[in-house]
Amino acid sequence: MTTRILFVCLGNICRSPTAEGVFTALAEQAGVAVDIDSAGTGGWHVGDPPDARARAEAARRGYDISGLRARQARAEDFERFDLILAMDRANHAALERMRPAGNETPVRLFLDYANSPRDEVPDPYYEGGFDLVLDLIEQASRGLLEQIAR
Repeated sequence: MTTRILFVCLGNICRSPTAEGVFTALAEQAGVAVDIDSAGTGGWHVGDPPDARARAEAARRGYDISGLRARQARAEDFERFDLILAMDRANHAALERMRPAGNETPVRLFLDYANSPRDEVPDPYYEGGFDLVLDLIEQASRGLLEQIAR
């Protein structure tokens, strides 16, 4: 059975495309069948590639996210995906506001799957810290893969 997961951040150019690329690569290595996508709660960057800093940090660790393009999350995503993972509480709240009436697709914080004192993946767009973001995403991705494999 293929698990369908959507990763969501604010603009879909830093955290969520990084999560899409990392999780896809780790799932392939583990032989776990997944259908992965990412989106942003805002539409400012629709059609843009991931931020150059995110692409560079991902490439340093062996992940190629250069072919991804930003899109905005939409109500139909709640029907398409089995699990929607938000990078922070603000994105979680925005997703809950767009949830169609009666839909029960789980929306969780991505770091719920990490063994970390943090509960949010920080937004590196203005503050930097793309290496920390990748550390957290790799950790949460491994935890999520373990849960799916069970």
